[in-house]
Amino acid sequence: MDKGATRKRDLRTGRSLWADGPGLGVPIKPLTAPVAVDVAIVGAGISGAFMARELSRDHSVVVLDRRPPLMGSTIASTALLQWEIDLPLTELAKRIGGRDAARAYRRSFAAVQALKTIVERDRIVCGLKDRQSLYLAGNAHGHRALEAEAEARRAAGLEGDYLSAAALRDRFGLERTGAIVSPGSAVADPARLAAGLLRRAAADGALIHSPVEVLETLPDPEGVTLVTDAGHPVRAKQVVFCCGYEFPKGVPTPGAKVVSTWAMASRPRQRCPAWLRETLVWEASDPYLYLRMARDGRLIVGGEDEPSPTLHASPERLKVKCRTLQRKLKTLLPTVEFEVDYAWAGAFGESATGLPQIGPIEGMQDRVHAVMGFGGNGITYSVIASQVVSATIRGRPDPDADLYRA
Repeated sequence: MDKGATRKRDLRTGRSLWADGPGLGVPIKPLTAPVAVDVAIVGAGISGAFMARELSRDHSVVVLDRRPPLMGSTIASTALLQWEIDLPLTELAKRIGGRDAARAYRRSFAAVQALKTIVERDRIVCGLKDRQSLYLAGNAHGHRALEAEAEARRAAGLEGDYLSAAALRDRFGLERTGAIVSPGSAVADPARLAAGLLRRAAADGALIHSPVEVLETLPDPEGVTLVTDAGHPVRAKQVVFCCGYEFPKGVPTPGAKVVSTWAMASRPRQRCPAWLRETLVWEASDPYLYLRMARDGRLIVGGEDEPSPTLHASPERLKVKCRTLQRKLKTLLPTVEFEVDYAWAGAFGESATGLPQIGPIEGMQDRVHAVMGFGGNGITYSVIASQVVSATIRGRPDPDADLYRA
């Protein structure tokens, strides 16, 4: 039976839309003997996948994960591949300075374009499509703040236009006091993207072992030994922890916290305004709402974050959040009749600066690196992390690496 024809009583509550998609196979095997490689990557989600794909080109690589690949925060992602950072450029400038904030925004834009190049070059089938982004005024940042934001972005060399309330109504039929519309973003199936990257890495010789949990990290002057629950050590010259929003033991995360977020998807071929098929929508509100169309015509809606690392595991909270998201969607798009087909929840991290943490772990002799994808731009930051860490390992430090140090 066509999944799009599933009756309401068969709602896939607590199950990510991407878990039922094709193309998720990854060549894994148990760890049955000691391993010695150039680089060990801990985590087989989207960050580990980008890292493995990049480093397997010229290093021997092993990827370890205590879960099956893709089954952490990656499978819960809604994959809005945006270069716009959760924190507006004007607000980020207050935290890290105007020059560095502009650098961070430009690097984020470049990362999304690099992601598109990687997918095209490696012929990864993941539903990647270009999209424009529509950032709506809300209760956190009103139209005057968005007008200033648009000007700050132009000064940083980034494209985008501020829309007045009248212009927004004429172009999109939405009732808000203002908005920014920007080119350069994208959408994709995050699970198929990560699986495709891992398969390409495996084709280059990378080994992927799962389930394997790292119990201890023991650095020495010549490398690192990972003690595993499989009873076999993994010896590497360099180790990269790509644990998404789970904090590895011994990794300092000053000012960081994990929050819960929720998402839902309609049946396929959802009736929506035509412009929505080419546009990601998000709002400058707290809590916020975002939405985008999937390749099969599903409408994906998410947001309603709460400052709790555990609430996303509550089935009752998921039901409440779905009702709230449906109500907000109806307010924004009154003509859209949304019937939930999938509903799921997950966790993501926030940092003191609004940027991810990428770099060597203090006290580990620069042989152990951590990638902590703080913020809502997880996949975009995964690309940046693969660039920054691989440059460090190759002895050619990335010029923007300082932006992402703790």
